[in-house]
Amino acid sequence: MFFIGGVSSKQVKLDFIQKMICSHCGQYGSYEVFDEYIYLSLFFIPILKWNRKYYVKSTCCGSVYSISEELGRRMEKGEHITLTNQDLQLITKRCPNCGCEIDEEYKFCPNCAAPLK
Repeated sequence: MFFIGGVSSKQVKLDFIQKMICSHCGQYGSYEVFDEYIYLSLFFIPILKWNRKYYVKSTCCGSVYSISEELGRRMEKGEHITLTNQDLQLITKRCPNCGCEIDEEYKFCPNCAAPLK
């Protein structure tokens, strides 16, 4: 008998896009929502999923935010939801000029020296 199985991670872009003006870079862009999880597969069929996380990425500067699992599941079901700043928790901030990952307290990008808002 032969057994094929494994553990892997997967990232899925949900069918959710919301237009906004970014609070970090001040540019017009949109939020895209992603679902990320780890799964066990047997014979290439996903059997069990765990460690599910939902996060939002802004298209203007690439900043990444986490959102609650409850809110992510509602988006996944197709409910019409409008994200607010209270729903978003900043994970990483990126320079709008070069895309370099930066800390929240920086006033200038350490990579390209562009001023940050």
